[in-house]
Amino acid sequence: MSSWDERIAAFGTAAELLPLLADPADPQAAAEAERLFWMTLASGWYTAFADADFPDFVPAVSTHLHCVGTNPDFIYGTATIDGSGSYVLRGERGDGLFLLMDITAGSLGVMDKPGRSLGLLDFDTLQLDGQGRFSLLLSAARPADWTGDWRQLDPSARSLTLRQASYDWGHGREARIAIERIDQAHQPRRRSAEEIAERLSALAAYPKRLSGMALGFIAGQRAKDLWNRLEHDDWAGQGGVQGQHYYQGLFRLEPGKALLLETDLPEQVRYWNVQLSDLLWNSVDWMNRQSSLNGGQARIDRDGRFRAVIALDDPGVPNWLDPGGNSKGAVMLRWTEASSGPQPSLRLVDLADLRRELPADTPTISQELRDSQLRARRRGVQWRRRW
Repeated sequence: MSSWDERIAAFGTAAELLPLLADPADPQAAAEAERLFWMTLASGWYTAFADADFPDFVPAVSTHLHCVGTNPDFIYGTATIDGSGSYVLRGERGDGLFLLMDITAGSLGVMDKPGRSLGLLDFDTLQLDGQGRFSLLLSAARPADWTGDWRQLDPSARSLTLRQASYDWGHGREARIAIERIDQAHQPRRRSAEEIAERLSALAAYPKRLSGMALGFIAGQRAKDLWNRLEHDDWAGQGGVQGQHYYQGLFRLEPGKALLLETDLPEQVRYWNVQLSDLLWNSVDWMNRQSSLNGGQARIDRDGRFRAVIALDDPGVPNWLDPGGNSKGAVMLRWTEASSGPQPSLRLVDLADLRRELPADTPTISQELRDSQLRARRRGVQWRRRW
């Protein structure tokens, strides 16, 4: 068998994951699973040829590569590094809600495996000039002549992951960051045939690995019987943001019913959101649907509580969460840097009684207004730098 045939066969082993589906015999679910396999292959290309000597922050997830519960409010970037090296990051912080960088001992990259967090860097802790510019050195020791910011680099470091958050999509200045290795000469090399073959083989096997993570996560939620209820998780060592409360579970809608999500808000919270995914853990299309809401988009009721309605059809309320035609899926809510982590609740209500379940002053959103809001949402997503 040729190397090409072997790689095609390796990609094909992703089909072994189909038994993880809630209903493997469902042709719609099988088609969407195959789409996931191709999506993860495309996502893997961004990291398959990553080079720790010439790192670059690449967007392995985005609006189009929206697997493993991609957060709609974040612009992601990941770069491969060598913990024994020295790296300078230069750029502009931008004026988004925050810009965080997780230094980890591993990642979801094709040539890597997940590893623990070695430290979370908030760019607001750096020295920023009047235009928000910074210079940050990551190295084992601080050079005597270095005048910018410095952070010690753990020798086990393998990856840097950026998360740039925004409540008001497409408005304001996005961050701009360049990274370079400075402890060795700038000498790009041509990859050998052997290295190319090794990386292509890893890429061919990647869809089974990443899709397996996604389908396995949802299968685990089903095994816990988390239908229409939420559990707490901090996602420590699994790619989550340090100090963040995650509430996650599954939703299941019934004919004539809607799902009402209710929660108190922390007295202080830097960022929060709620979002929907399908049963393959793909985030529901947030460009064209209101499938997520954040602390800047959501309407808070007069009693200080947040209420949202998950329903297949538009119920005409401000905080509608559109599941994208999925009667079953996943829901996740995050509190970041919060003074507390209030537990949200989910309960089924009759659509006919929905207004009686909500505060009397809940506005009615007309179809014309919803259309205008969705078009503005779509523009905002496209105005953000996604790749």
